[in-house]
Amino acid sequence: MSDDDVLYGYRLRLFALAGEIGVRAACRVMGVHHSTYYRWKARVDRWGLEALRPRERRRPRMPNQLGPHLEQRVLAFSLAHPGFGPKRISAELRREKWGGLRISASGIWRVLRRHGLNTRRRRLSLVAGYAAVYERKPPLPEPERHVDAGRPGEIVGLDCFYVGRLTGTKGTVWQYTAIDVASGFAWAELHSSARNPIAKHCSTLVQRSRTSSPRPVGSSKLLSPITAPSFAPAPSPARSSSSVSSSDGSAPAGQPQTVTSSGCSRRSSRNAGDPRSRARWCRS
Repeated sequence: MSDDDVLYGYRLRLFALAGEIGVRAACRVMGVHHSTYYRWKARVDRWGLEALRPRERRRPRMPNQLGPHLEQRVLAFSLAHPGFGPKRISAELRREKWGGLRISASGIWRVLRRHGLNTRRRRLSLVAGYAAVYERKPPLPEPERHVDAGRPGEIVGLDCFYVGRLTGTKGTVWQYTAIDVASGFAWAELHSSARNPIAKHCSTLVQRSRTSSPRPVGSSKLLSPITAPSFAPAPSPARSSSSVSSSDGSAPAGQPQTVTSSGCSRRSSRNAGDPRSRARWCRS
């Protein structure tokens, strides 16, 4: 409830009380002069009880006051140059590049005072309060992960994939995968060990990839994944573990543009269980 609603209810109570105990007694009780009551009574008789509501009082507008469009231009210029005073603003607006507006310095000051910007401090504080919103610079796209190889056998990627426990084998079964970056050919072997992969099987697979590459090259670079588990040393002959390997594990794995050893091992593991694959898996 606003103050106008409270005042409107007070006046309605005055008229209701005047109908009960009389005008003079009601005015004496409510603290209103009887001449004011009769002035309100004339309005009520003409327009109804809504005439008792307080009327909005607007600030008078002088005939020589600047128009709204000119005020907006003055305000825009003053906020664009908050350090300029009324005299400087008046002189600048007279220039042709600002439209040649002839407004006196006192007129500029009155416009600024009506909007609460008549001091330099207020103009500067308003401009500082509307600082530009910080826009985060979009991040640069990540560089494409790509490894180039000029000839087959130059770079070979290695990875180990945990298969699990298979029936008839002792320990855990690991898939050792090698992929030639240049040609895209992959080789995979299954071996079982006590717990972790064994480095001897990786060395054997590297030698196999070099000899059975489409065009073998003398030296090769090895790419091993960062996430690969630690390799255990080769077991002694006294406690050799059973192994499962493939007799012909070279199967084309497409032409990959990047080296992703984990993806290579998963793809080769699917080929191992696919009867349509060219690889012939056997137990050694």
